[in-house]
Formats: sequence, structure tokens, C-alpha cells
Amino acid sequence: MSKLSVGDKAPDFSLPNQDRQMVSLSDYQGKKHLVVYFYPKDETPGCVKEACGFRDSYEAFTEAGAEVIGISADGATSHSKFIQKRNLPFQLLSDKDLSVADEFGVKKSLFGLFPGRETFVIDKEGIVRHSFASGLNINKHIDSALKVIQSL
Repeated sequence: MSKLSVGDKAPDFSLPNQDRQMVSLSDYQGKKHLVVYFYPKDETPGCVKEACGFRDSYEAFTEAGAEVIGISADGATSHSKFIQKRNLPFQLLSDKDLSVADEFGVKKSLFGLFPGRETFVIDKEGIVRHSFASGLNINKHIDSALKVIQSL
């Protein structure tokens, strides 16, 4: 699928979280804005920096009426360890076959070997309000998403 653009309806999905509970985009519709960030792998340097950045700004996101969700191909056990080790206050979902990343149009990174790093802001109605992709500019994922959330 081609990349989602601002103004597009985000595809609904259901994925297991770190506790193997199913989480759907539609669970939040009409209730909260969402920051959905796709990342390559638990406990890799860039992913730790990104997860901890979202953790450190989590209160600002929730005060603005948003929830943060991370998605990677890692399984529930890996996610659970990552959450505990890094004290993450948000859910991590397992997209083992990368089908949800594909639906969102997230491009692979590093010569196509790893899933990409992309952040989407989705409003309460399920509309994409912002997307940002960068494997290197980790802080901009958090800063740009927060700025958009605070403007909604």
C-alpha cells in the first residue's frame, strides 16, 4: 500500500500488546488522539532513544488528550522486557509479519533489512494529522508529534 498522507483515514488494526492483549485503533476512536510510532527493534540504540523520548514526554501527550503506542515486529516477551527495563508508560504492539506497517506505508530502512521508523498522529476521528519518517532524527519524532497533538 502507498504511504498514508495527512487527511487519510488510518486503517483499523488489532495487534497483541506486551501482555498478549489485543489492542485496536478503533478502541481509541472518539476518545483519544493517538501517536502511533513504528520502530525497528527493541533495545537497539535508536529505538531506546526514541522510546525513552516518548516516555519522558508522555505526560505532555496525555495532558493534550493523546495516547502513545509503539509498534515493531518484536514479540510480547521482548516488548515486556523493554517496557520493564526502560520504564515505559505506554503499550508496545507486536506486528510480527509487518502487515500493519505495510498498511500504513512504512518503508523499510537500512537496505530493506529492518522495519522503518515512522510516527503518525491520528486524531479522535481516526484521521492522520501528521506523519514523520526518519531513522536518524529521533528527537524530531517526539517533538513534531507533540506539537501537532497540542494543536488539535
